[in-house]
Amino acid sequence: MPLPKDRLYTIDDIYNIPDGTRAELIDGQMYMMAPPSTIHQRLVMKISYSIQEYINKNNGPCEVFPAPFAVFLNDDEKTYVEPDISVICDKNKIDDRGCVGAPDWIIEIVSPGSKRMDYYTKLALYRAAGVREYWIVDPLRKTILIYDMEHDDGPVLYSFTDKIKVNIYDNLYIDFMDIIKAIDS
Repeated sequence: MPLPKDRLYTIDDIYNIPDGTRAELIDGQMYMMAPPSTIHQRLVMKISYSIQEYINKNNGPCEVFPAPFAVFLNDDEKTYVEPDISVICDKNKIDDRGCVGAPDWIIEIVSPGSKRMDYYTKLALYRAAGVREYWIVDPLRKTILIYDMEHDDGPVLYSFTDKIKVNIYDNLYIDFMDIIKAIDS
């Protein structure tokens, strides 16, 4: 939910919110973020681990960053996001503050309060910024919606029983059955 639109916020405002408070900034509007649920955090950890394991085995150049991790999508002071998982393959985009520019792959885990933001607002934002691939993982619906924006494909809908090909890699598949088994055990 955005704060009242009586002013435009900047990244300085993000850095001045109280410790422990999370917010994102989109086009000068600040959106407060609720603490994530346990299933949300388990999904973030298991998916991040799967990706990192693949990168390590293949000596890949990409890095995986789970939230909270700052992403400055645009060259302005009005947009700052914290995707649940960011995969960045260009080391020049990474600095001490976070990622400057679009990550190659972003994964958002939908929470009850973030549906509109993840399915609509961030989709448009990430597409415009040049994110190559965007996944929306919805634990309530048990679905994964994938946008292959690099090839202008999508969306493609999968379920938590599917093994899903990652478009930015030649041979990485995320097996959601294995992830769900690990979470449920």
